[in-house]
Amino acid sequence: MRLTGRRTPEVSAWEEFPVNQGALCRKGWSAAGLYGSRERLTSPLVRDRATGEWSAVSWDEALDMVAAGIRAAQAERGPDGVAVFGGGGLTNEKAYSLGKLARAALGTSQIDYNGRWCMSSAASAGIRAFGLDRGLPFPLADVEETDVLVLVGSNLAETMPPAARHLDRLRERGGRVVVIDPRRTPTADRADLALQPVPGTDLALALGVLHLLVAAGAVDEDYLADRTTGWADVKESVAPWWPERVERTTGISAAEVRELAAMLAGSPRVMVLTARGAEQHSTGSDTVLAWINVALALGMVGTRGGGYGCLTGQGNGQGGREHGQKADQLPGYRRIDDPVARAHVAGVWGVDPESLPGPGRSAYELLEALGTDDGPSAMLVFGSNIVVSAPNATHVTQRLESLDLLVVCDFVMSETAAIADVVLPVTQWAEETGTMTNLEGRVVLRQKAITPPSGARSDLDVIAGLAVRLSSVPFATAPEEVFAELGRASAGGPADYSSITYDRIRDEGGVFWGGERLFGSSFAHPDGRARMYAVEHRGAAEQPCADYPLHLTTGRVLAQYQSGAQTRRVRALPDDGPFVELHPLVAGRIGVAHGEPVSISTRRGTMSAPARVVTTIRPDTVFVPFHWVGANRLTNDALDPASKMPEFKVCAARLSAVVVAG
Repeated sequence: MRLTGRRTPEVSAWEEFPVNQGALCRKGWSAAGLYGSRERLTSPLVRDRATGEWSAVSWDEALDMVAAGIRAAQAERGPDGVAVFGGGGLTNEKAYSLGKLARAALGTSQIDYNGRWCMSSAASAGIRAFGLDRGLPFPLADVEETDVLVLVGSNLAETMPPAARHLDRLRERGGRVVVIDPRRTPTADRADLALQPVPGTDLALALGVLHLLVAAGAVDEDYLADRTTGWADVKESVAPWWPERVERTTGISAAEVRELAAMLAGSPRVMVLTARGAEQHSTGSDTVLAWINVALALGMVGTRGGGYGCLTGQGNGQGGREHGQKADQLPGYRRIDDPVARAHVAGVWGVDPESLPGPGRSAYELLEALGTDDGPSAMLVFGSNIVVSAPNATHVTQRLESLDLLVVCDFVMSETAAIADVVLPVTQWAEETGTMTNLEGRVVLRQKAITPPSGARSDLDVIAGLAVRLSSVPFATAPEEVFAELGRASAGGPADYSSITYDRIRDEGGVFWGGERLFGSSFAHPDGRARMYAVEHRGAAEQPCADYPLHLTTGRVLAQYQSGAQTRRVRALPDDGPFVELHPLVAGRIGVAHGEPVSISTRRGTMSAPARVVTTIRPDTVFVPFHWVGANRLTNDALDPASKMPEFKVCAARLSAVVVAG
């Protein structure tokens, strides 16, 4: 970013940057439109619950009020009377400091973040299979070197447009792309084979593919014997998944299942990448394990141009989960119930290891507990718009409203900030320095480019301001100093940043933790072997029925991002609002035409939006983007037992035409 002569921020490409040659999507190019927005908050605000009116107060008044509310909550309910909710878009420094605030200053176990709803199923599966979670264990550019790329539940062309160029380069050199998605998206238009399964059946497809690989003798038995455990059980578990059974379960023809297996069996290098479409399910962890089994059976994991990876969903989706925002983790991806890890981190923080709390509730479980007899009565929110992004959002909003104190740090009045008691205005990306860790595990430095408006403070300043009022534990506010402390706290952990410095990042254009490529000769389990797990298809937690005969799935659109709190406020980005995408057969059945209003209902709520009638979606499925209030009032809060990921991607729904009074 640079300033023009009128002192207006302007985004420009950094072609030397090693990831995507500095290319950005439309959202990135237009991101500077947020600066100077009339909706920007520049003073702490306090809401009068009786009248709903807001009053501006000084920073000291606001922080004193928050500290007093925290003390009151903890006096009544103990340390866990206050909760902390973070975000996958926070810098590494902020994520680290937030975890430290919760454990060392507040003594609460009740901390989690919205990244639990992003990559947690892939993370859970990666840790079980490989002993380590890093979204991509290789550089993104390696995608171009594979012979067959299988994208499971990813609409890369719209969610990560600059990365989609790798698909084009792959195909230019003769490689092939497979896209697995209930909708035929712009990514599928770039594919050699596009498969549209019933939502929630990606696991069954993986079982069927592995069944055929075994039958074809395409399994790398030497690799499995030398580098894995558990293959015998996995091989036995896929024996019943013949192509016709897969067809009955997934809706993908047996011929297409055979075509996919043949492509994989006949290719020297195969890469499987999963994303939210496959992972945001109550069976998401097992689905990822099933596709990891495919990659391992082919002997591809740890080979250049092959293997398994997960595509990150948030700006700091990788780094945000490494340094203490998750309910069960300490910095460096250490487990909070590990005595050695507790002693090490407590030593860096200068506190007694016994004073650190144990594991807390996962994100949705935490929100569901708010205001209950044994739950927190106060919560601090950093970098998350929960009212829009949580599943079963009407219920979650009610839990937020039941709190004695809700504090939100944001730069605009988001839907969550609008129901808070205190809103603290914070700085944004171009106004502060900090590091992010991208989907490859590459730590990059984002340096301050412009001066923030008077009255806005960094989240690091907010955290330190609260800590000094509530404890004697010191908190740094200079990002480089915080990063150095993060390095000491993470030293020796699975995600070890101790050798990474700001100077190294500047000199090298980014630094990989753990190395550029992982698993070339060994996995991260003590014996160096990957673990293979036999998993079974269970299907979605909520199946269609007579009252709710359709599958609802949700996702993103090109012009918007996450809850839309930022992108919906950028004039350069089109905001046509939500819509319901449905097949012409469904439209004809309910008597609705393209553009006409339609009502969609699930067991949790109802919303209305214009119909978008297309032939690119399955006739048994409807799609709603989640960037606006409404979509997540419909979604199911059933959780994956391993990752605690909610089932955003499928639930039972019904449609009806909306009668417009005339």
